[in-house]
Formats: sequence, structure tokens, C-alpha cells
Amino acid sequence: VQLQASGGGLVQAGGSLRLSCAASGRIFSINYMGWYRQVPGKQRELVAHITSGGTRNHADSVKGRFTISKDIAKNTVFLQMNSLKPEDTAVYYCKVVASTPIGTHDYWGQGTLVTVSS
Repeated sequence: VQLQASGGGLVQAGGSLRLSCAASGRIFSINYMGWYRQVPGKQRELVAHITSGGTRNHADSVKGRFTISKDIAKNTVFLQMNSLKPEDTAVYYCKVVASTPIGTHDYWGQGTLVTVSS
């Protein structure tokens, strides 16, 4: 399974970005899709996730500003980020838990950098 993330970039505070992460390969089903972020010197933290049933969870720090969604047909997860703040600056990683011919495993994307200027 390969994950291809895109959509990061440089934006001014108050602006918006939309991240995408597409999973490809021999996938039977996807049980979980999530977005995490990491800044240098800190642990990777959960930003938002969505289950196979559509249940969503957003970190308190992004509630009301970020929205996770998915396109099941395309095995793609999105993160719409509005009202961005400088403290949202980080490398954003997508994570997928997928059932495949070799079992159910976690897969991570390569990371996409989001920089929010003040």
C-alpha cells in the first residue's frame, strides 16, 4: 500500500489549505484514516481521524477550523484547514489502517509541510 499526500504549502494566518492523501495498492478495505502533525522536537500528534463508519474526531486545537473527510471510492482522505494559525505550522502525515492480502497494517504517507506565516 502506498500513500501519496499533497496540498501543503505556505499560507498567511487566517488562510486555508486542503490536504489530500490517496491510498493505492491491493486494498481490501480501509478501517481508519487519519491526519497527524509533527514539529521538530515534539511528538507526532493526532489532528483528526475518520473511521470506516464515518465517525470523525478532531483534536481540540483544531475543532471548528479543520474538517476531515474521505472519498471511499478513491481511497482518499482530505483535511480542510481554515483559519490557519502560525501554531499549525508542521509536517502533516496521513495514516491509513488497511486490510490487505498480507493482513491489516498501519501505513503512513511521506508528509507534507504546512507553513503558516503571521
